Amino acid sequence: MRHNHSKLDVLFNKALRKYRLIEDGDRVVVGLSGGKDSLCLTELLGKRSKIFFPKFQVEALHVQTEGVPYRSDVEWLNDFCEKNGVKLNLVTITIQPDSKGNRSHCFMCSWNRRKAMFEFAQKNGFNTIALGHHQDDIIHTFLMNIMYEGTCGTMPALLSYSKMPLKLIRPLCLVPENLIQQHAEEVKYRPQQKLCPFEQIGKRREAALLFEKMQMLNPEVRQSLWHVLENEGKLVEKHHSSEIC
Repeated sequence: MRHNHSKLDVLFNKALRKYRLIEDGDRVVVGLSGGKDSLCLTELLGKRSKIFFPKFQVEALHVQTEGVPYRSDVEWLNDFCEKNGVKLNLVTITIQPDSKGNRSHCFMCSWNRRKAMFEFAQKNGFNTIALGHHQDDIIHTFLMNIMYEGTCGTMPALLSYSKMPLKLIRPLCLVPENLIQQHAEEVKYRPQQKLCPFEQIGKRREAALLFEKMQMLNPEVRQSLWHVLENEGKLVEKHHSSEIC
């Protein structure tokens, strides 16, 4: 288990260096949902922020939702953040369904959470938003875009905005999900009180199953797909509008 923790640290720090995700003087807010991925990211950033360079500040934001049957133990999250030297902030929003019916429940929930994070970051002087998507998430998104959109794109490791002093980073971008799962079991992260009922349905679940089958056919397919994303410049991008993405 200790070996897994060391590998997690190595991949996390490699991502910070390789994609230049955090610069000296950054103020970082982590999207802390209460799931294993965001807990892991909060823990790693809290520890990394105590190192002299780059010197950055980090806080966490938990977005509570009304109208969605999804609950986290906020008291435990606060204790977790205190243990890792990270201040926890809370915001409550209401998720409304798409009035035109063009967007799925998952899309509307994700979009509203993201909007709340952007507003919190800009209002409170943060220039960096950190999200807990891991390498599997990024690859699944890539496969979804190929299958359903006919495009070669994904969630980048670094997304900067040309029209606002803000960047979005994914420091777990080089970390496979199974490594995070092993760490979560080792340190005994507390699971959410009530999971989202939409978690295991939809196109993302289909993409995850497809990726599993691809790995059975070729154990090196993870590296192959990652090389495509790097070669096509999809892991570091600049967004040229003020829209949330």
